Amino acid sequence: MTEHFSVAVIGSGPGGYIAALKAAQMGGKTAVIEKHLLGGTCLNYGCIPSKALLASAELLHRIRHCETLGVQVNGSVGFDWSAIQKRKDKVLAKLRGGIKGLFAARQVRLYEGTAALDGPGKIRITDGRGQIQTITAERIILAVGSVPARISGWPTDPEKVCTSDEALHWKELPGRLLIVGGGVIGCEFACMMHEYGVEVTVVEMMEELLPEMEPELGRTLNRLFTQRGIRIFTGTKVESLTAGEKGVSAVLSNGQTVEADKVLIATGRRPNTPSLGLETVGLQTDRGFIRVNERMETSAKGIFCIGDANGLCLLAHAASAQGITAAENAVGRSAAYTLPVPYAVYTFPEIASVGLTSRQARRQNIPIRIGQFPIGYLGKAMAVGEESGFVRVISRRDDGALLGVHIVGHNATEIIESAVAMLGMKAKAKDLGEMIFAHPTLSEAVKEAAEDVYEQALHLPPRKVIQMAAETETVG
Repeated sequence: MTEHFSVAVIGSGPGGYIAALKAAQMGGKTAVIEKHLLGGTCLNYGCIPSKALLASAELLHRIRHCETLGVQVNGSVGFDWSAIQKRKDKVLAKLRGGIKGLFAARQVRLYEGTAALDGPGKIRITDGRGQIQTITAERIILAVGSVPARISGWPTDPEKVCTSDEALHWKELPGRLLIVGGGVIGCEFACMMHEYGVEVTVVEMMEELLPEMEPELGRTLNRLFTQRGIRIFTGTKVESLTAGEKGVSAVLSNGQTVEADKVLIATGRRPNTPSLGLETVGLQTDRGFIRVNERMETSAKGIFCIGDANGLCLLAHAASAQGITAAENAVGRSAAYTLPVPYAVYTFPEIASVGLTSRQARRQNIPIRIGQFPIGYLGKAMAVGEESGFVRVISRRDDGALLGVHIVGHNATEIIESAVAMLGMKAKAKDLGEMIFAHPTLSEAVKEAAEDVYEQALHLPPRKVIQMAAETETVG
């Protein structure tokens, strides 16, 4: 007998499992279909394993520089890669068990197998033994995520030319690593692998690292990486890549050749929508993405799509927020996905951003004012030896509306949340500047940068005024 559900969710990543729990919380009889591991890419091949490996790398980095704080470590400092990997695997298993327990607590039915749409309201599930069963649902939420993009024509041997899926679970570290792509994934791996003694080269075709973020963030990271000995080539392409018995050779557009033991392709991700049976419900894709409205509804009645597969924002926390929106609408309530989404980069120092960049504002012809404050000016930064970085606040020139906040510095991914909240409330830069931040904290730089927007930062010297031909601009 075919089982019927109020809501069925395909995929159990950070969007899918949250959508299922929310639908069940609101009283819907809910099912989840997962073809691989609970938690999806984020838990098993992305956010969580990378942060576990980065945590050990950052601890190594801090120990190696502890003499600046008067701490002495007698003897050599080393690491056990096998033990680091085992710890990471233990964390992943614990989190997968947590999701399974939450499903059981809310009576969410879990199906293990590959799901495909089989007409309106119908899902065909094929398990690992090839057995097929069908379930039906009043509403279906697609949370199928994305997979790493590979480059056509390049070697496909995953032992030499890898994506993050393989790299996070390497049994042995390479001696030399070429990272193609200087975005979030590429920068996090570069920071991490360098600390583990790997000779790292990063090639990014755009002019800065982190090209989608505020330009000065990537430039700052470039300087810090270069100081540590990481080779960075920006504005550069990999013209050709060949694999041999001893490794991989890459010819760059600047005429140089890079030899490496492994290559990590970090040039983006593509939606995991093929073989989903979209044609059975009349759904079409745009470059593989399933387009949705702010309610997460697709063009097919009763079907929603959340997370990477809809292309709105390829971030785990965006998928979770979209999952809640889709679940609420699926059970008959009304919700829209409209809040600002922060970006986080877990290098050390960390990078975080929310809202418009200065480049985006100028492209939209929005006159802006920028306030900026160096984190190194803060008492807390000096006291704990974390002086690198800055906070930049962007506001609209005419009415002072807060448009964006961008941070590079220790714990930036935690500090950004005050800006996320204020931006979501449609506050002005002045509102952010008038908040009381605890002292001493690194987050005080947010207040100072916001004050600098309207020339009131007390821990900066008065601005210089430069007379221009037609107007007067203030320059910090």
